[in-house]
Amino acid sequence: MMIDINKHVSNFELTGTNNLQFKLSNYIGKEVVLYFYPKDSTPGCTNEGIDFKENINKFNSNNIYIFGISRDSIKSHENFKKKYSFPFELLSDSDEEVCNQFDVIKEKSMYGKSYKGIERSTFIINSKGILSHEWRGVKVPGHVNEILKTFNL
Repeated sequence: MMIDINKHVSNFELTGTNNLQFKLSNYIGKEVVLYFYPKDSTPGCTNEGIDFKENINKFNSNNIYIFGISRDSIKSHENFKKKYSFPFELLSDSDEEVCNQFDVIKEKSMYGKSYKGIERSTFIINSKGILSHEWRGVKVPGHVNEILKTFNL
């Protein structure tokens, strides 16, 4: 079931880097940016993470929390986070439960082969737990700046 804009987002739990047991309900009263990305250590995903990293102070100083989500393992996430010194946690959704909740698993094609993968997408969940903004089919260049503009930062 897909989440609609201006609707409450059901609580979910995921394991994250730095031994985080993420629960969405723990962030009521705070703004949360969830960015779903296809795969650790690939060029687009690396650039997207770096863009968030370079702007993290703007987010943090406004009580906005950034979390990256992919289907990669925690071990892969830990290596990716360490290699690029990401100052935010990466969440593992290996069973695709949250990916399906946000409807980001799409049919993709590479080298003529079809497969299911994560469509790069970003969601803002406001302090009341309501989905306030979404971007689907994200192109990395300029995307983090679009998010900052949404927050008037």
